[in-house]
Amino acid sequence: MKVLMFGWEFPPYVSGGLGTACFGMTRALVDEQIEILFVMPGLETSQENRFLRVVSAGSFSVGEVSAAQETPDGEVTHFIVDSPLHPYLNERTYGYRQGSGKTGILSGWGLQGVPSLVPYGADLFSEVGRYAQAAELIARSEVFDVIHSHDWMTIPAALKAREISGKPWIFHVHSLEYDRSGDAVNQGIWEMERRGMMAADHIIAVSDYTKKRIVAYYGVSPERISVVHNGVFQNDVLEDPAAFRTGRKAKNVLFLGRITFQKGPDYFIEAAAEVLKRLPEVTFLMAGSGDMMPGMIEKVAELGIGKQFHFTGFLRGEDVDRMFRMSDLYVMPSVSEPFGISPLEASRYGVPVILSRNSGVAEVFHHCLLVDFWDVRDMADKMIALLCRKPLVTEMRARAREELPRAGWKQAAGKIRDVYTKVVH
Repeated sequence: MKVLMFGWEFPPYVSGGLGTACFGMTRALVDEQIEILFVMPGLETSQENRFLRVVSAGSFSVGEVSAAQETPDGEVTHFIVDSPLHPYLNERTYGYRQGSGKTGILSGWGLQGVPSLVPYGADLFSEVGRYAQAAELIARSEVFDVIHSHDWMTIPAALKAREISGKPWIFHVHSLEYDRSGDAVNQGIWEMERRGMMAADHIIAVSDYTKKRIVAYYGVSPERISVVHNGVFQNDVLEDPAAFRTGRKAKNVLFLGRITFQKGPDYFIEAAAEVLKRLPEVTFLMAGSGDMMPGMIEKVAELGIGKQFHFTGFLRGEDVDRMFRMSDLYVMPSVSEPFGISPLEASRYGVPVILSRNSGVAEVFHHCLLVDFWDVRDMADKMIALLCRKPLVTEMRARAREELPRAGWKQAAGKIRDVYTKVVH
């Protein structure tokens, strides 16, 4: 079976968990004898031999950049579309990125009347439309059995590909506008999400938590939604993660994620201040970037905890691994988290985890401590317990490592393959 897949990002160019999920998913699907053509937006034309063909949304030219990279059981071909789209953009940040300051929503979501030779779209929605135009070219030139797209920016592209090919379309929901923005939703994005959910042949949600929100906020029948949790690879579980912390006395508590409303960084900082009243030697690390970062720096200064609090900026690859090695505790205090792969990654390194109850990963990862994101005092108490009670940490670490193999990409790929078979036949 051959899949035309539309996504926002793919390693080594990542800005969030979606890139990690797409890598793990495609790698496991190839093992299931699935051939994948992966289309993503991006500015780079050289992808370190990972991306095999280039499609420019400006000129719609297709060129070969390297020979196909074979895998033992199949092939993943990558297209990169000349576009500045990346995960978690909104209209304001897109305008800032382009230096134009322009925002707005084009009728038809930018699918009509968008010049094909301009450098980039005047606003986020017209850029999504340009991406869809490139999808039209690819859909006309390639042979495939099913379309699989990830999150809202890919909806017009998937609709265009289905219109041309007549092939079924699966819409994979990793995050909703309600997750990213709370009550301050962007109406244009919400309408695009709803249209996609109503038009798709089938929907995959990354958790039961997300499925329930899709039903409640978008009016979708639950029978049209399959839940497929994200995962980790079994061979990614490290042999002796505790060795990373041998001989180190100082304790480090990690927040790793986008510094945005959705991730709850302000609650993490407030809890850190409570912990430092009782454990003044603990160091807190906030790894990531986002629109709330300047305000969080100011908040740390106001609370007088700057000496014990460090902002690392955005990290990827080996730097993320190094950060987990340095950490004694990982906290994910998200306001709304459809899934959240990073707690599974932390457990690979034997790092105990505190999770917000508003997270999908808690459905498959049970050996952690749960908190309400807004309950700063409870969060601080549980941080202190895991920093001071070694037997509790040892037990959690052992149970989590037993649980990790059951939260694998192999299982997820099998479920996705079953969805492909269902919609194709």
